[in-house]
Amino acid sequence: MSEFRSGFVAIVGRPNTGKSTLINALVGSKIAITSPHPNTTRHAIRGIVNQPTFQAVLVDTPGIHKPKTLLGHRLNAVVGESMDSVDIVLMCLPADETSGGGDVFLAQEIAKHPRAKKFALVTKTDLISKEKLALRLAGINDLAKGFTWDEIVPISAAIHSQIDLLAELIGKSLPVGPAFYPEGMKSDQDQQQLICELIREAAMRDAREELPHSIMVTIDEMSERDEKGSRPFFDIHATIHVERDSQTGIILGHKGERLKDIGMRARADIERELNARIFLGLHVKVSKEWQRDPKLLQRLGFGEN
Repeated sequence: MSEFRSGFVAIVGRPNTGKSTLINALVGSKIAITSPHPNTTRHAIRGIVNQPTFQAVLVDTPGIHKPKTLLGHRLNAVVGESMDSVDIVLMCLPADETSGGGDVFLAQEIAKHPRAKKFALVTKTDLISKEKLALRLAGINDLAKGFTWDEIVPISAAIHSQIDLLAELIGKSLPVGPAFYPEGMKSDQDQQQLICELIREAAMRDAREELPHSIMVTIDEMSERDEKGSRPFFDIHATIHVERDSQTGIILGHKGERLKDIGMRARADIERELNARIFLGLHVKVSKEWQRDPKLLQRLGFGEN
């Protein structure tokens, strides 16, 4: 019988390259929120892949980008920290895009971490033809300056193409060692953090281009009702923070209809993930320029480490 393996795996890439969709597919549960808007991942979320022969702790990092705010600088720092102590780095490269300066920069950052094995993942393969995919794969090696890819794997997390193969390759590449987390655990993410992320995902859906980056969610109060039933019942009151007065109206919508819609979608997601019944009360608050305010960032969970 082969020895059990375990270790940490960083998933990196430019914004909106399929990182969050991939981590959800590998874990088999919704750990990271997904959105067509770039830079929606803000924390290094740990998802846990449990297999009979290995445990892989996945770190879903924010997309590397040119920072325009204090929050942007702190997100980039999270990526560097995530790669410092991992066993494998997975770099996501969308099949339907060509590599540019951002990918070159990130490959150079990966090269600074020689101890980690390096996988190039060509994501979103369901969006292009086999002929175009072959051309895309042919150019991947050009990114590796000063190192060689240990694996180049075309995948589609959306249709689960080659996800099982990727999981097998990850397991074989991890060092021999014991599991870090209990077998049934899928994430070390705090329950309230997950709830905040699910509300934020619902609020970002169909949002205008400038709005998603201005949205942050905090839990004001969460309590469990003393009721008998097959599932627990939680009362959750949360605040959706925006940066400007004009954005309040966008979140609320006509006669509050959009906020009501956000609440319905978020409640359904939270009930599914917590396997519980939920009362969800939402209100909107203007926290002016929170992305540039060190004190507000600290309060909202983005303080310097």
